[in-house]
Amino acid sequence: MNDEGNPADQSDALPEKILDRSTNGEGTLRDERRVDQTGNFVEIEGVRLKLSQPYSGSAQWIGQSEILLQLLACWITVDESDLPLTPRLVGSPGVGKTQLVIAAAKQQGLPLYIYQCTADTRPEDLLVTPVLGQGGSISYHASPLVSAMITGGICLLDEGNRMNEKSWASLAPLFDGRRMVESIVAGIQIPASLNFRAAITMNDDESTFEIPDYILSRLQPTLKVGFPNKQDEMAILKYHLPYAEDEMLAMTVEFLQASHQLKLDFSPRDGINLLRYAIKRLQQDLGHPLSRDQAWQEALERCLGEEATDLEELSKRKCRALGGESVPLGLADLFFDPHDPLHPDRDPDDDEFPDDSV
Repeated sequence: MNDEGNPADQSDALPEKILDRSTNGEGTLRDERRVDQTGNFVEIEGVRLKLSQPYSGSAQWIGQSEILLQLLACWITVDESDLPLTPRLVGSPGVGKTQLVIAAAKQQGLPLYIYQCTADTRPEDLLVTPVLGQGGSISYHASPLVSAMITGGICLLDEGNRMNEKSWASLAPLFDGRRMVESIVAGIQIPASLNFRAAITMNDDESTFEIPDYILSRLQPTLKVGFPNKQDEMAILKYHLPYAEDEMLAMTVEFLQASHQLKLDFSPRDGINLLRYAIKRLQQDLGHPLSRDQAWQEALERCLGEEATDLEELSKRKCRALGGESVPLGLADLFFDPHDPLHPDRDPDDDEFPDDSV
């Protein structure tokens, strides 16, 4: 670690021999690992592991600088006995949670490994997977998570709340003071490098598992990633679509900002896909081109659905689905519409202000 508490430079993260340590609650363990010249394989307790490759793309985090600082603060250690935190990044799909971690890893100068969590992720998928080779030999492949642990990199567990409890249980010792995992398949314990860092992204939607409390208590703090403001949203779209015309960019940003105000979940990612399709339609037949408005409207319906053409009505429907309106107060509400003249509890004064008289 450097004087500022940040991870040290990893240019020599894979020497021929690595000495690392992890604490098991009884003291400090030392673990010798031998790495080949290419850095693609490591030997731990006599078992040879093939390492995953780190993420090689780049990303720029635009706006909302506070959330980036909060994430980086989680990874700081202020004392030799201090441990980094493993935060949860929570937000709607498409707001840029993954981009945030990529940008943070780039700022730290550490390799980033990304594991995409799914409902059928198994413990061995998270740790070490046996692969049957030619001649019946078995080779062991380290997951992106284990590769980050060994090399001292950063691991992003993307959409972690899509993973079941059995898989999370295998990571419990990694995210507390033990800082290690145990591979039943390979028969080895794997301590995490001192420089190892992690973050978990979680979507705010219903197609997820409920993570048990003993795991949530290890994944702290919770960092909420919200929607960008108008200026930042325009900058995000321009960054991803530098060839888009200003008029179409403005139309998309106005739409997204209106949806944010109505508490709808249309994200910058939705805006990017909408614009990409609209631009492709404009360029498809230059002899008989669509107008910008036609192309944009078609893209809106095809990418986000016809309901997206009326945001206010969509917001009302969502509010009703979430119980935003008054619940039935009596037995009659189960059988009569509130405005039905036969409703026994109907207020006659309501007839003076019909719903469409605005």
